[in-house]
Amino acid sequence: MGKTLFDKIWDAHVVQNVEDGPTQLYIDRLYAHEVTSPQAFDTLRDKGIKAFRPDHIVAMPDHNTPSDQQERIDDPVGRKQVETLAANCNEFGIKHFAMGTKDNGIIHVVGPEKALSLPGMTIVCGDSHTSTHGAVGAIAMGIGTSEVAQVLASQCILQSKPKTMRINVEGELPEGTTAKDVALYIMAQMTTSGATGYAVEYAGSAVRNMSMEGRLTLSNLSIEMGSRAGLIAPDETTFAYLKGREYAPKGEAWDAAVTKWKELYSDADAVFDKEVTYRAEDIVPRITYGTNPGAGIAIDECVPALDSIPEEDREQFLGMLDYMQFQPGQKLEGTPVDYCFLGACTNGRIEDFRAFASVVKGRKKADNVVAWLVPGSWLVRQQIIDEGIDRILEEAGFELRLPSCSSCLAMNPDKVPAGKLSISTSNRNFVGRQGPGARTVLASPLVVAASAVTGVITDPRNL
Repeated sequence: MGKTLFDKIWDAHVVQNVEDGPTQLYIDRLYAHEVTSPQAFDTLRDKGIKAFRPDHIVAMPDHNTPSDQQERIDDPVGRKQVETLAANCNEFGIKHFAMGTKDNGIIHVVGPEKALSLPGMTIVCGDSHTSTHGAVGAIAMGIGTSEVAQVLASQCILQSKPKTMRINVEGELPEGTTAKDVALYIMAQMTTSGATGYAVEYAGSAVRNMSMEGRLTLSNLSIEMGSRAGLIAPDETTFAYLKGREYAPKGEAWDAAVTKWKELYSDADAVFDKEVTYRAEDIVPRITYGTNPGAGIAIDECVPALDSIPEEDREQFLGMLDYMQFQPGQKLEGTPVDYCFLGACTNGRIEDFRAFASVVKGRKKADNVVAWLVPGSWLVRQQIIDEGIDRILEEAGFELRLPSCSSCLAMNPDKVPAGKLSISTSNRNFVGRQGPGARTVLASPLVVAASAVTGVITDPRNL
């Protein structure tokens, strides 16, 4: 019987199998940021241990980084976390991309764009959206602080092997439908726990036709279904994206690497523990209506009616709607929005800004909207300027901000005030995620752009 892509990468990294226990797995790349790493470094310090392979580790602050200026961090807790990361990297000899430097950005944007994340790797970070890096054909998993300490000390981790699932999306996506819509659709079908215990491989013609930016968005949201990892087999699109990037192999080493990477696919006779298939033509622009990413609808649909919800789920359903200030059966298209956010490790890449600009070009930002347009890295920001997208945004009344996690989560100044409605390209719409009492509708860059110029939730196909 053949092997799945996940099995091939996993098996190549097994150091030993612990009897009746987890697998000791070798890790190729550890990413560290300012929030989950301090205690891990303290563990090494307390035990008198050095970082085992510091050259396999890259660190940068992103969660606490302001997007309006980066001369200072006013919040004392956030400032302390960023300063501590810099000091720890200096002490342990770890590559550190400091706030405000050209190498900095959101860790899940910088890793792939610098080719620090490569096909066939095992990649971990103390952040749930590490699954993003699986889009290049890698096993990428979020881990806890104690596990970060394991990797710092040994470049290995103890992990139980998950089951495997393949999600196929076949056919051609309709106009106006993006990778974000695909992810929101899958989550609505499978629920936010539908892939719990699995590593998911995305496949099918619609996935193969996605750009790398689209694939990174899709993999990013794997964790929102409960999946341990989300990966996509590398192909010519992957190789073209990675070639020539800063940390990619060069010359003969590149040719040798590509030859090896071409073996990274699920064999024709590989058997997955679960397999599902969706039709691309069924997926249209989507939005969420609740307080988890799976509570979503097509943008031209209504919030589910109460009698369509199983009786045992109605209390939770009504609780979500009460927080969001929506009603069962309500049509959300046309609902006024207060904030529009383009960015995050989900949609902070150059393709996302191109899409946003394609909608707002020749139009003006609605007066009632506060808009935060935040690149995922300094490289993305420079591309925006080089391509003249910044001028399109400025003419439409938008300000291009500085790279940061920004309004994805309430750990920096970009907080949505209580009660205000934000339409956001980020990955989570949990209660208070964008600020205490803030209400969040998740959507694609096209939907956010259309809403930003109309001032209400808007189907971009209507523009």
